[in-house]
Amino acid sequence: MSAHCQVTGRAPGFGKSVSHSHKRTNRRWDPNIQRKTYYLPSAGRRITLTVSAKGIKTIDRDGIEAVAARLRARGEKF
Repeated sequence: MSAHCQVTGRAPGFGKSVSHSHKRTNRRWDPNIQRKTYYLPSAGRRITLTVSAKGIKTIDRDGIEAVAARLRARGEKF
C-alpha cells in the first residue's frame, strides 16, 4: 500500500538523517496511513479508503457524503 492519503493528499516527506559524526543518510517520514471502511448511504454500499489520521478527522468533521463527493469530482476511484 502506498503511503498516500486519498482525502488530504498527504504523501511521504523525504530528507536526511544526520548522525553524531554528521554523516548523512536518506530517510523518509511516512504519514499515518490507515485503511478505513465507511458506509455510503447514497450508494447503499461500503467504501474502503486509504486515509491519514488527519483525513479521518476531516471525514468526521465534514461527513462521508461530502468527502465522497469531493473524491468523485477529482475523478478518484473508491
